[in-house]
Amino acid sequence: MATVKVTPAMVAKAMRETDWQAQDAKTDADIAAEVASNPDAAPILDEPATVSALAKLIRHRLGLSQIEFAARFRVPVGTLRDWEQGRKKPDAPALAYLRVIAREPEAVMRALAA
Repeated sequence: MATVKVTPAMVAKAMRETDWQAQDAKTDADIAAEVASNPDAAPILDEPATVSALAKLIRHRLGLSQIEFAARFRVPVGTLRDWEQGRKKPDAPALAYLRVIAREPEAVMRALAA
């Protein structure tokens, strides 16, 4: 798989050139049809799949195994596996905890070490 570098200039250009009114006018069905017709588009994930992807993404970004992540952030490894495999969905506090870990993993580790 080739790596593509996206520069700030590329993002700025895309933001300027996007017809935001046309984007805002699209329905969910319009968006789903566009995604389905584009072989390069990532699939639209439902809520459980999004949560599953979030848990895996955070763990992979931190370079941790499931066991390491579970131990470091005091989440039962079975629970983490259930989240990542979509068997269970984190409740609201657990989802908030995952989001905090995603944004500030070092702060969470410091707080748990205290």
